[in-house]
Amino acid sequence: MDFTVYDLAFSGLLVVLLTLVVQSFVANMSKARLPNHIPGKIDPALGHESFVYRANRTLENSLENISVFLGSAFLAVLINLDPFWTALTVWVYALARIMHMILYYLISTEKNPSPRSYFYLLGLFANILLLILIFMKLVD
Repeated sequence: MDFTVYDLAFSGLLVVLLTLVVQSFVANMSKARLPNHIPGKIDPALGHESFVYRANRTLENSLENISVFLGSAFLAVLINLDPFWTALTVWVYALARIMHMILYYLISTEKNPSPRSYFYLLGLFANILLLILIFMKLVD
């Protein structure tokens, strides 16, 4: 199998992974700057008004979603799913997660849905589309 046809998808996966690294760095650095910081713990009194809370929730949300997405993306490559659709869904997911991160960092709101929710949904729909395409290829 010639994996070079998936180069665009692989570059999107790299962006997804680098985004997660950035989120981890931001969450840990912001938390470490708090007075009386205890590693591995976040003050339960913090809410959306706190950047530390939002940075931590951004990372947690990404961690909650990345395993299914990475599994979908790698399965797509392993079964030789069309590289165009694989790359398209990977990049939509990657860009949606970046926008979700940026909006979560910038907007302090308890409102639901918030602007970040739309980008969460866009990433979710990209993952669902990829899973549907995988299913269709497997039953074909």
